[in-house]
Amino acid sequence: MAYQSKLQSEQIDVLFDAILSLQDMEECYRFFEDICTINELKSLSQRLEVAWMLRQNKTYQDISDETGASTATISRVNRSLTYGANGYNIVLDRLSRK
Repeated sequence: MAYQSKLQSEQIDVLFDAILSLQDMEECYRFFEDICTINELKSLSQRLEVAWMLRQNKTYQDISDETGASTATISRVNRSLTYGANGYNIVLDRLSRK
């Protein structure tokens, strides 16, 4: 069964096609520096780090101390890991194989 996102739209499809067209790290930096604010990009990377640490069974306090993430952010990421669309797990599994 194919995954059907509640967020799917033509505009988001174009955004994701643009992301999938990036060919290397430099292109990623160029694109994301243009499309995101510094704070947005830092928030995204922080959430990924929080997800990684949650999968390693780190405590909320340890995660907060190491990343500076609020407990609300950690809780939101944890909820996504447990009840979300499995996106974090797909990416983290692939990164752990690198």
